[in-house]
Amino acid sequence: MTVDRPTGYLIGLVQELRKLPAEAEWVELKHNRAEPEEIGEYLSALANSAALLGKVNAYMVWGVDDETHDVIGTTFNPAVTKIGNEELESWLLRLLDPKINFRFHRLEIEANPVVLLEIGAAFRHPVRFKHQEFIRVGSYKKKLKDYPEKERALWRVFDQVPFEKTIAVEHVSSENLLKLLDYPAYFDLLELPLPDGRAAILDALAKDELIHACDAGDWSITNLGAILFAKKLNDFPELRRKATRVVHYRGRGRVETLREQVDGKGYASGFEGLIGFIMALVPTNEVIEQALRRTVPMFPELAVRELVANALIHQDLFVRGAGPMVEIFDDRMEITSPGEPLVDTQRFVDTPPKSRNEALASMMRRFRICEERVSGIDKVVDQVELYQLPAPYFEAPEGFTRVVLFAHKPLNEMDKADRVRACYLHACLKWVMRDYLTNGSLRERFGVEEKNKAAVSRYIREAVEDGKIKPFDEAAPKKLMKYVPFWA
Repeated sequence: MTVDRPTGYLIGLVQELRKLPAEAEWVELKHNRAEPEEIGEYLSALANSAALLGKVNAYMVWGVDDETHDVIGTTFNPAVTKIGNEELESWLLRLLDPKINFRFHRLEIEANPVVLLEIGAAFRHPVRFKHQEFIRVGSYKKKLKDYPEKERALWRVFDQVPFEKTIAVEHVSSENLLKLLDYPAYFDLLELPLPDGRAAILDALAKDELIHACDAGDWSITNLGAILFAKKLNDFPELRRKATRVVHYRGRGRVETLREQVDGKGYASGFEGLIGFIMALVPTNEVIEQALRRTVPMFPELAVRELVANALIHQDLFVRGAGPMVEIFDDRMEITSPGEPLVDTQRFVDTPPKSRNEALASMMRRFRICEERVSGIDKVVDQVELYQLPAPYFEAPEGFTRVVLFAHKPLNEMDKADRVRACYLHACLKWVMRDYLTNGSLRERFGVEEKNKAAVSRYIREAVEDGKIKPFDEAAPKKLMKYVPFWA
């Protein structure tokens, strides 16, 4: 089951649009006129108007008279239309910002060729074509800047409607809806019995706003419902690139790929399988405990779980063409998600995260995939210290957030940056526990014997000189000196 519309549905949609008394702010009817520039401007205008009116899609139809609404046919064929050597659809997409979804359909109605253009509603900010924003005023296409009241209203819509509450697909029968969503996983994760009968199942999903009832008995699936419980995210055009990509490389670089997989299930229903797949790819080490040899993963599973959950929950879902990615190398794991962090990367341990996707985060907490408390990064740092691994590295490359977990490295092979980062995160972890970094606590973190405490004092001095930590009381005796993060 996919949400791709059969021809019969599309023909029925055109017939419904013909029944409108006149062109609407989200519908434009044409005969043959199909200038590429004009189509681009209409894409902007109709997408923005659809968002303003709460529509999932807007439409352009060629081959229908705009006054009588009679089917008269068209000579326009988008499949063969080119601008220079570039195909029309590619040319339009390149000049639109952001890259909204739109799709041409060539149909035959009453023995006449008709072209239907489906246009996804604008999201986050108005759609521009060639750096210009348009809007519909009645049946006319106008520049948005000339209608400030509409522009203000449009921005209010963007501010009030989060990604999760918008519709992924509308007008789906109850039978097809249950084919698209892994609804048994919803009840399993809540530890509830599966209700008897389709109506009770649908009612439960609707109460959590995973679906909404439509007119005539059909249903709409929200982005929240699809991204959490899709059997295949690929079935939802808006969400295809939100699937988590896992790549395993040979060595330390990205030259040779050993294995790559895109996890196509919803985030909630597929989370355990995703973590299992990642941990199966993680290199292992053999350790000897009391004469017994034991194989352990290079990275603690709890830390991996927390970081993958964070990447899913706190990503910027409005970013098109990018989704969460986990990359596994011989010496590290990198977990990347779209969207710059809303919290300073240096304050991940102590600052509560500001979630872009509160409905998604709330549901994942209810499913116990992530903590209700803000303790995820604390757990990551704690696990890294328990395994005596190099400290994780948090960074924000342009438009993304990335966390790097490093494989075990002896202390004498760590460079200054590794040691300073470890000291800083150790101080942060102690601070949130209402405690302090000391020579003794850092020796325990690094697994250093007391006789080598002078070396640990040097590591502390490096972190102080680098401005990452500071003495809690500079007047305290040297042996009783305690340290806190620079911001404490």
